[in-house]
Amino acid sequence: MKRIFTMIVLIAMLAAVFAVPVGAQGESRSYLLMANGNKLPANLAKSVSAAGGVVTQTIPEVGLAVATSSDPNFAVRAAKISGLRSVSANLTMQWINPNFQEAVEIDAANPPFSGDDDFFFDLQWGHDAVDAPEAWDAGYRGAGVLVAVLDTFFDMDHPDLAPNINYALSTSFVPGEPVDYTLPDTFSHGTHVAGTIAAADNAFGVIGIAPEAELMLVKVLSDSGSGSFASVIAGIVHAANSGADVINMSLGASLYRSGDCSDPSDCYTAREAAELIVAIGRATTYAYQKGTTVISSAGNAANDGDHDRDLVHIPSDAPHVISISATAPIGWATDPLNAFLDYPASYTNYGQSVIDFAAPGGDFVYPGNEGCVVAGLLRPCWVFDLVFSTGNNGWYWSAGTSMAAPHASGVAAIIIGKNGGSMKPAHVEAALRNSADDLGKPGNDDFYGAGRVNAFNAVR
Repeated sequence: MKRIFTMIVLIAMLAAVFAVPVGAQGESRSYLLMANGNKLPANLAKSVSAAGGVVTQTIPEVGLAVATSSDPNFAVRAAKISGLRSVSANLTMQWINPNFQEAVEIDAANPPFSGDDDFFFDLQWGHDAVDAPEAWDAGYRGAGVLVAVLDTFFDMDHPDLAPNINYALSTSFVPGEPVDYTLPDTFSHGTHVAGTIAAADNAFGVIGIAPEAELMLVKVLSDSGSGSFASVIAGIVHAANSGADVINMSLGASLYRSGDCSDPSDCYTAREAAELIVAIGRATTYAYQKGTTVISSAGNAANDGDHDRDLVHIPSDAPHVISISATAPIGWATDPLNAFLDYPASYTNYGQSVIDFAAPGGDFVYPGNEGCVVAGLLRPCWVFDLVFSTGNNGWYWSAGTSMAAPHASGVAAIIIGKNGGSMKPAHVEAALRNSADDLGKPGNDDFYGAGRVNAFNAVR
C-alpha cells in the first residue's frame, strides 16, 4: 500500500503574546523563585509552604525553583524567604506562532525526479547557500556530535529522523504532553527544525546540514507553541547536563525592559522582566560553562535591535547565545543555478548589537503567483523560496529565523565533528566567524552580523 504524505507551505512567525493569569483569590498561579546565587536555600519547600505555596519543580543547577499558590499575597511573603533574590510570575508566553499555512498532498510512492537518491534534496536551496555538500565531500558530516533541539513536539518515528534520534535523552518538560507529536496535521515546528539540522542521508526524503549528527529532541513548548520560562530553562539545563554539543532554540519571545501592563490580564513589571532575563541568562551561561554551544533564532518582527533598546528578544539576546538572522532568495525557482540566495529576509530582526550570523530562513516576497517546476513539483514560484524540511508524517515548506537557526546549528555540528566531536563554545563561535561569508558592508553588518555561515569554508 502506498503511504500518503502531506507537504505544507507554512510561514512560521514568532509573537510576543503574554498569557499571565491575574491571580484572583482561589486561582492558582505559577511563580519563578530565584536564589541569590546558583544554590537554592535550605528547607525551601518548608518555607514556601509557610508562605502559602507549594514547590512543584526545582532547577538547582541555576538556583531556580517553581512554586504554585492561589494566595494573591504569596509573592510578597515568599520574597522574604532568606536566600531568595526574587519571586516573579512564571510567565507563559507564545514563543512560536504560525500564522499562515496551505496544505497539498503528494504520493510519496512516486517521488519527483532528483539528482540525489533522497528525493526531496533538490528542494533544499539552503544547503547550497551554506556549501554543505562541499563539506560532506571533504568528509565532514557532523559525526560524533550531539545536537539538542528545544522546541514543540516531534515526529519521533519519521524515517528521515529516526536513524539519528537519541531516544534515551529525548524528553518533554511540558506537563502532560509527551515529546512525540499529538496533532494530526503535518505541521510540526520541532520536526521541521530537527530535519534541517540532521535528517539522515538515507535515500529518502530530505538531508540535514549535518546528516550524521545525533539528535536530542526536547519538548519545552506545548503543541500550540506556548510555554513557560521554567520549561525552557529546564530544557536548557537538561541538554547541557546530557552532554549536548549544540543547543538549537528556534523559538523566541519579547519582553519590554520597562514592563507592560497595558492589559491588566497580561501584565508584568519592569522588575519581573529584569528577573526573567536574568533567569534565562543563568541557564544559557550554565550551558556555555558545560561546553555547549547555544544557537537561537533572532526573531521575526523586523525589529531594529540597535535602536529599540527597550525590547529584549529571549533567548537570542541572552548571554552566550549565538543569534541568527534569516536570508533568502527572491525567485530562486525561476533561475536556480544563478539566483542570489542571501537577501536579508523581509521579517528578520536586525542590528549589529543583536545579530551574530545569518543563515537561510526563506521568504515570501517574490512578486506574482505564476507556477514554477523544481524537482518535478509544480508550485507557485514564491513557495520554493521557503525552507523545505521534515514534518509530522511528511515534509513541508516554512520560513522564519526559526528555519535559519538550524542551518547554523548544522554548520556548528560539522565544525565540532571536524574537531573530533568536542569543542569549546568560544572556539565554535570563532570558527563560525572566521569562515562566514562577509555580506553587506565589510565587517559586522546590521542584517548579516559577522556573515552568513559557510560549512565548507569552516572545514577546508
